[in-house]
Amino acid sequence: MRRRRLLKIFFLLVVLVVISVFGADYWVSRSTQEQMFSETSAIPKNKVGLLLGTSKYVSGGRINLYYQYRIDATIALYKAGKIEYVLISGDNSRKEYSEPEEMQADLIAAGIPTEKIFLDYAGFRTYDSIVRCREVFGENNITIISQPFHNQRALFIANRKDIHAVAYNAQDVPAQYSVKTGIREKFARVKMLMDLLFNIAPKFYGPRVIIK
Repeated sequence: MRRRRLLKIFFLLVVLVVISVFGADYWVSRSTQEQMFSETSAIPKNKVGLLLGTSKYVSGGRINLYYQYRIDATIALYKAGKIEYVLISGDNSRKEYSEPEEMQADLIAAGIPTEKIFLDYAGFRTYDSIVRCREVFGENNITIISQPFHNQRALFIANRKDIHAVAYNAQDVPAQYSVKTGIREKFARVKMLMDLLFNIAPKFYGPRVIIK
């Protein structure tokens, strides 16, 4: 009898987890559709493009397509005159690893002036990147740059933090390349909702930086 009761509780917990994961996924995707753009000609102009960081290489030393396509998208936006500055927000938690600096080097090599690029070294996660964009860098009107799935989550955070944002979709990667990322993203959206519910603060704030 006790075993049956435990199995029933376990089953209910599994159902709740599934509902939470897929419910969060649907909510985030549906609520941000109108803020996402895939053509530079259609997206509104903003002063700052927030480029969300990722690692340049994957295992085996191959270039990370998420990285390359975000770089390409940022260059396209800048050259189209749809952003004036780029704020790169990424992980710099280890001395030998800096997402913002690697991305900066590739943007400069593509012709974006150094003085038009600002670095946020404390963008350890998307939530931190969005909140710090306003609280540290003083920007409340931004264009987020990443892949569509990532843009949806970033926009959802921005909307709940009263940040006016649109997103430019970098090219997505092939399906077989992104299976693990897709699964991880679904759970990341649940975690994001918990962060918003409890109004979690970024890991770091720091002194204000004016982008100009």
